Amino acid sequence: MTAKVHSCVVSGVSAQLVEVEVDVALGLPQFAIVGLPDSAVREAKERVRAALRNAGFEIPDRKITVNLAPANLRKAGASFDLAMALAVLAALDMIPPQRVRGLLVAAELSLDGRLKPIHGALPAALRAAQSSLDGVIVPRENAAEAALAEVGLVLGGTDLREVAAYLRGEDDIEPCRVDSEQMLAAARSTYDVDLRDVRGQSAAKRALEIAAAGGHNILLVGPPGSGKTMLARRLPTILPGLALAEALECTAVHSVAGLLGGRSLIGTRPLRAPHHTASRASLLGGGRPVRPGEIALAHRGVLFLDELPEFPSGTLEALRQPLEERLVVVSRVGQTCEFPADVMLACAMNPCPCGHAGDPTHECTCPPGAVERYHRRLSGPLLDRIDLHVEVPAIPRDELLAGADGELSATIRERVVAARHRQTDRLAHTPGATNASMRPYDLERHTSLELAGRRLLELGIDRLGLSARAYSRVLRVARTIADLAARERLEAADIAEALQYRSLDRRVV
Repeated sequence: MTAKVHSCVVSGVSAQLVEVEVDVALGLPQFAIVGLPDSAVREAKERVRAALRNAGFEIPDRKITVNLAPANLRKAGASFDLAMALAVLAALDMIPPQRVRGLLVAAELSLDGRLKPIHGALPAALRAAQSSLDGVIVPRENAAEAALAEVGLVLGGTDLREVAAYLRGEDDIEPCRVDSEQMLAAARSTYDVDLRDVRGQSAAKRALEIAAAGGHNILLVGPPGSGKTMLARRLPTILPGLALAEALECTAVHSVAGLLGGRSLIGTRPLRAPHHTASRASLLGGGRPVRPGEIALAHRGVLFLDELPEFPSGTLEALRQPLEERLVVVSRVGQTCEFPADVMLACAMNPCPCGHAGDPTHECTCPPGAVERYHRRLSGPLLDRIDLHVEVPAIPRDELLAGADGELSATIRERVVAARHRQTDRLAHTPGATNASMRPYDLERHTSLELAGRRLLELGIDRLGLSARAYSRVLRVARTIADLAARERLEAADIAEALQYRSLDRRVV
């Protein structure tokens, strides 16, 4: 007697369909699982046997063979438990086999038969929809998340007995339905910080607004206590709200990582701030099974690297390709996973190891050559990928004592949204594109310069020794400055302001 139930295995942020085939035959009692299972999958035989017994099902002492197809795809995790249990019941005619044939089943079983939440419910439901299956069965805690995929039928079960009774037609499970837009509106929350909290630093706030408007990477350089971390952590408060498609992408990544924390949908742009001791795998992704790293968890949001020169140089250099391609590919023996990595990179650093180089109120105590060695920790190719290098000086006493007097984040966000709308209209052929991600063709087409602006740019290239990549970054930043001013044509003032945000290039010269 054989039966088949569909399940899936998550790879990256997408799921691949897996057929759970069960054969129950005469022979010595055993429960064998084949098809490249990992330890968690192999241990499922004990969980499934106990769950079936405690749910009231009498399983005869026979030879039970479970095949997870395709056999050359490694299977990991405990989400196959329920599919195995239902396939065993279907093979023994304890539930009608045709009732589970069009469903994707993904849930972990406890020993008493309860369904435990899983990681990756949204990618699993998306795969079911793409494979034209009738619906999915997941734990009740994952039902709202799975329903976001708009698959035909989403059933959230509480235990094995309830699911089996539903499939036999003896009980009913209310399908889960959600209004995605309404759920996104409810998931959006107000931030508990505001850019107005930062006293003074009007030039840095202006740079932060430009970065948010064009999706540019930004580096803040200044002495300790000047407000660099406060500024960077408030960057998400001036970014446009997530669109539904963006929210689903963020939710899929956090679901795979098991970081939804009881939520069904991510409603605000993520901010990830790993410590400078973080490993390369924790930033880019890795492990077994492969999990998303910090750069993927910051997708559609902000990746904040404080104390930038303190990160291992190899780790920083590994970020270069994902920042350029907005995608991170993690390759392991027999497995390659892709994670989205469309992030804004915000960094902060001191001007020197002691932090007081150039500070008029404190004397720099660094030995000769220390400042140069400190800055050499950041390679030129990495700095080329950071559009704005912003100096954040120490706050004068009068500004510090004057209290908060700047603009609210909501006011700045309105200007940022207006600038983003201009970019959306201009780059309509590339959905979701910003000035920071403009292709070379679009850059040439939409950054026409008047004579004064061109001469200023030529002078900047000669004086600063800008690379071809840094040159294009200057043009992209200038394009964003013009968008904030609601101008279509770039002016010399836009180029001048964009050039002043290459402070580390000036320092090198």
